[in-house]
Parts: sequence; C-alpha cells; structure tokens
Amino acid sequence: MEEFKYHYKYPHPSVTTDCVIFGFDGACLKVLLVERGINPYKGRWAFPGGFLKMDESALQGAKRELFEETGLKDAYIHQFHAFSDPQRDPRERVITIAYYALVRISEVKAGDDAAKAQWFPLDKVPSLAFDHDQILREATIALRRQIHFEPIGFELLPEKFTMTQLQHLYEAILDVKFDRRNFSNKMLHLGILTQLEETVILPNKKEAFLYNFNAENYQVLKQKGFRLEF
Repeated sequence: MEEFKYHYKYPHPSVTTDCVIFGFDGACLKVLLVERGINPYKGRWAFPGGFLKMDESALQGAKRELFEETGLKDAYIHQFHAFSDPQRDPRERVITIAYYALVRISEVKAGDDAAKAQWFPLDKVPSLAFDHDQILREATIALRRQIHFEPIGFELLPEKFTMTQLQHLYEAILDVKFDRRNFSNKMLHLGILTQLEETVILPNKKEAFLYNFNAENYQVLKQKGFRLEF
C-alpha cells in the first residue's frame, strides 16, 4: 500500500471523550450514567462518551456527547485528565480525554438514550464499565479541588437560591459539614452573592432570603486572586 505524505503506517491509538455529568438535587450530588446496549460491557453502566470525529476537537466531542444526553449546549464543562492505560478498552488501543460537566437537573432533557440513562447519588454508583470507576474518582477529586479556586458550584443551583441550599451543595461536594453561621458569614464576606428582596418559607416555617451569584463582583475578585477556604 502506498504511504501518503504525513500518513503514518505505524499503529496509533483511537481517541474518545468521556463526560462525568454532575447534578445536585438539593440534598446530594448525583452523576448521570448510561446503560451500555452493546458489548463490551453490555448491560453495565458507564459515562456518556464516544469516539472523536475526524473534524472535531476533544472539547467539541465532549460538548456533542453532553448535548446528546442532556439537551444542554452551554453547561459548564472542564477537562480534568487523560486516561491511557493500554488495557483500558478490550476492543483496541483507546485513549480517552475526560471532562466533567455541571448541570441543573431540572434543565436536563432526555436524549435519544433516555430509556437507558439514569441519575445516581454519588455514594450509590454501581460498578462501572471500562475504567470509569477510576474516572469518577478522579473527577470527584478535580471538582473538589476546583471549587476552592472558582465558584463553579453555582452552576448546579437554581438562579435564585437560599443560603441553606448553597451550604448543602458545598457539603455534598466536599463531603463535610459546616456550621451554619460560619458558612453564611464566609460566603457573604466574599462579596459574590447578591441578596434579593424575595424570600421563601423553609420547611421549619422560617422565612429565608433568596440570593443569586454576582458574576461582576467575582470577576473583580478573580483579578486579585480567588481562593475559598473553609
């Protein structure tokens, strides 16, 4: 076979993207899984993903997979690792570029695989196909690290939220418990929340103010160096 210029005859790997999709239901952090309908690992749960097309970047591929599973085009998405163990895919040599996405569960629309997609609490995820158990561990570590340097948690909340909702979200992501007053004081001191005139009645029948994320103040703070410590 004639060897074309810049077309190499040496074996080379295929490339995929996998997307760990996080959502928050108000109480716990969840991930969206898809049940595989074909071998290998038929019937096992896995993250949405697929082979890159020849005319798209890794980010474009990840966004395509995200849109196909959730109907969302503008969700927060972040590349966190590449997984390249030679034995990670029994079909062939495959390197996957992994992303995590943060979505509001209420905005997710079922894709073509709706009957085979399901949200799982982070602490109740079944054994996954391929090396996706490792991918989930690394995604969770990356999310917990990133939330200290970028207020990405707001991507998981409604646009208007209570301080209690915000605290529960951070507790779910970081797997810790915070003192209510200390947490509230720290978040308000940062200056990245805007307290609204609106209030809601909590289950304990107390009235609570609603807040939203102040992106403008965050951009100013970001120039100085943002780090959230608890």
